[in-house]
Amino acid sequence: MTSSQQIAAALTPLWRPRPTADGSLTFFSPEFGETFHSLEGARQEAFEKFAIATALPTKAQAPHLQLLDICYGLGYNTAAALEVIWHHNPACQVTVVGLELDLRVPQAALAVMPPWSGSVQAILEGLAQRQQVTKPQCEAHLLIGDARQTIQDLVRQGFQADAIFLDPFSPQRCPQLWTVEFLNLVAQCLAPEGYLATYSRAAAVRSALREAGLHIGTIPIETPRPRKEWAQGTVARWQAAQLIPLSPMEQEHLQTRAGIPYRDPHLQDSAPMIRARRQAEQQASRRESTSRWRHRWGIT
Repeated sequence: MTSSQQIAAALTPLWRPRPTADGSLTFFSPEFGETFHSLEGARQEAFEKFAIATALPTKAQAPHLQLLDICYGLGYNTAAALEVIWHHNPACQVTVVGLELDLRVPQAALAVMPPWSGSVQAILEGLAQRQQVTKPQCEAHLLIGDARQTIQDLVRQGFQADAIFLDPFSPQRCPQLWTVEFLNLVAQCLAPEGYLATYSRAAAVRSALREAGLHIGTIPIETPRPRKEWAQGTVARWQAAQLIPLSPMEQEHLQTRAGIPYRDPHLQDSAPMIRARRQAEQQASRRESTSRWRHRWGIT
């Protein structure tokens, strides 16, 4: 076992590895009380909700692509994106920037990650060990710290991503990275023809993306589910073209109290403060209650 593998194995118990339905592993975060990925399939989620949802099979025909992976975590979204791009165009050069709060997470992921191709695996290992990789086909950087701060450097540099993966813990658990102010900065990093994808279908998130000036579309559920669900995520762009429009039910959802977004005026407030600010705004609002909207559409 190499030294990096020993470090990864030692760190892994901190996040309690969990199996997912497609055979890949994810972590459970005691701090946030959630898993890092859907238990329906961590690897599958990375492909379907991020790499495919941002149109990378088509975009891969370009000679160069730039990716922004917000909340890099175990690196699955970056890995899936690189696999898709190089499957469709092995000559495409890719620049990757990942934002991650805790370097120990990608380091621990080396002990549990699924079988990526050799070139992709090497990039994930380089990011976990050195926070940067320079290869003929890929330049990658992992920026460690509060994403509310690290993204400001990218804005100042004029970084423009063809695909942005927005993958924090849920808005209720990590509202800091779903606010109007943070998503305004994220939008500034989106290229004119780029795509932003997130697993979240929350009305507060969709409203914040709209306040940032983006058009939003849904990621529909392809197969029937035992519980009533209406989407498996959201895609945003500067243009409405190529987006799957929100259904009437989803559009109405944005007009309820659930559609009031999180706010963090100075990009430094704690999660309780951000939640309390939104709750006060909801209580003062004359919008329809979300429970009434659910009842009207038969959502349990």
